[in-house]
Amino acid sequence: MTEIIDKQDDDFAAYEDPALDDDLSELFKEAIRLDQEMCRIKKLPICKYDYEKRAAYLEYPDGRREYE
Repeated sequence: MTEIIDKQDDDFAAYEDPALDDDLSELFKEAIRLDQEMCRIKKLPICKYDYEKRAAYLEYPDGRREYE
């Protein structure tokens, strides 16, 4: 049975677990890595950002970079 919590109830307290945030961050990074790998397999370009040139670019599977 699902219990609905009234947010205006004084007993309601938000709980944040820093370990959970770290786990979610790691899962997000792994999802991005897998997506980029799938793009390489499908021979699709990947959008990246060059911090030195401060510009976005497309990186193709052959290593070629095309700046926007």
